[in-house]
This record gives sequence, structure tokens and C-alpha cells, in this order.
Amino acid sequence: MPVIDANDSNFNTLISENDKVVVKYFAGWCGSCRLFKPKFKRLSGDERFEGIAFLDVNAEESPEARALAGVNNLPFFAIFKDGKLVEGGPMSKEDAVVELIEKLK
Repeated sequence: MPVIDANDSNFNTLISENDKVVVKYFAGWCGSCRLFKPKFKRLSGDERFEGIAFLDVNAEESPEARALAGVNNLPFFAIFKDGKLVEGGPMSKEDAVVELIEKLK
């Protein structure tokens, strides 16, 4: 599944229409965020995570979506199940993000 660009106007719809969602919060100035972009895209196509929606949210441009996950540092990853926040945190290691996503299985 391709990574979906999300923002305040479509975020709530996307997390409610998809049972399982992982969100990457980023900012344009964040070097670690830019480095993780291709990894996140690769993970979105990983068959282990079939049925999970992958969203990309610019944290600076989407304050409402940012507040829903309690984003306090970037990059920040959060998982939602049935429209509700399950867990989230700042991380830049792929292993930690994979471990987080696997909690949706």
C-alpha cells in the first residue's frame, strides 16, 4: 500500500476509514525525518504489514493531527486502531518502528 499524505483536513477520515494505521510525523527541516522517508515507503510495501495504512503528516502544517498523537519530537511515529491512538513516540531507528507497527497485528 502506498504512503498516503495526510493533513488536518483528511486525518480523522483516514484513521476512521482504516482499521489499522501507522503515522509518521515529520517536518521539512528535520534531517532524520528525510532519512527515514525511503524506509517508511519500503515498509508500506512490506507484505508483513498488508492491511495497514501508512500516513505521512507534516507536523508543522497539521497541528490538530499532531495533537491527537501528542507529538513532542520528530520524527514521531504513532499507531491507531479503529480510529483510536494505541501508542506513539519519537524514534528514528527502523527496528523500533517495525516493533511499533507489529503491535497492530
